[in-house]
Amino acid sequence: MINAMRTLFLAALSFIIFHLPSGSLSAQVFVELNCENLFDTRHDEGKQDLEFTPDGQRRWSRTRYWRKLNAIGQELLSCSPELPDLVALVEVENDTVLRDLTRRSLLRGAGYNYIMTSSPDVRGLDVALLYQPASFSPLCYDCISVAPLPGMRPTRDILYVRGQYITGDTLHIFLVHAPSRYGGELPTRPYRLQVADRLLLACDSLHSANILIAGDFNDYAESPSLQRLTACGFVNITAGARGLNGNALGTYRYRGEWRSIDHILLSPPLAAMADSVYINDSFFLLEAEQRYGGWKPRRTFNGFRYQHGFSDHLPLVLRFHW
Repeated sequence: MINAMRTLFLAALSFIIFHLPSGSLSAQVFVELNCENLFDTRHDEGKQDLEFTPDGQRRWSRTRYWRKLNAIGQELLSCSPELPDLVALVEVENDTVLRDLTRRSLLRGAGYNYIMTSSPDVRGLDVALLYQPASFSPLCYDCISVAPLPGMRPTRDILYVRGQYITGDTLHIFLVHAPSRYGGELPTRPYRLQVADRLLLACDSLHSANILIAGDFNDYAESPSLQRLTACGFVNITAGARGLNGNALGTYRYRGEWRSIDHILLSPPLAAMADSVYINDSFFLLEAEQRYGGWKPRRTFNGFRYQHGFSDHLPLVLRFHW
């Protein structure tokens, strides 16, 4: 019975994918999501990814891998009535993962192409941009390295993509996954400020342009790294974002407290075109918080216990008009 219901559900989702309209000229949809360790099942030489292999601590099998890919696809499709034009993904391992996600998972009929970084991150995690060729055409891209400070591990590159919408407008996109707070917020604060400074340097020559910066900053809206960006004119359009269904007060929940470490920042010209912004807190993405009450993201692993979930982050959704 359960298998039959699952088959009907997947068939319904496949029908939706092949019949969903892409973003219209009047409204574009941008989604940012930290996927929570979207690894394939193979070991990449020189990377610390052995825990995500069939014999590793997490027993990361092909079945779990494909279930994860389809879960991410389901999560993205639930973000808006239209198929998102652009999707920023954080914590994706390599080209194999992106190819399987866009060509062989539930998203296979959505028509996404992708661009991703290849960073010196010790675990092999990167950032990627999915885009709809019908509405967005990349003109060039670059992987911007962040020079490590003393004591700082090599971190993820910043992905820069310059592209053109079907309207003829040019959009500059920067995707970020800043260093974590592991080891303490204060000792690691300079590492995230280093990412903010590298972003500002890259944006310095783009005067009055349409600039979108998104990703997992591992900092809050009031943190120094985000404040440094907003002090230079960028608008943190997601600073007060809340769940569309009233279930979430942030993209991430830690020890019972909802906070957002995922952000979307816009240059003033682009911020003027923003229509709405919200967190996708669809009920199937959540689970009951046993210790603190309420709800929390239904993640793939709770510690090392596999629980068939989606991600420990919820997606940010921005709708804007050219």
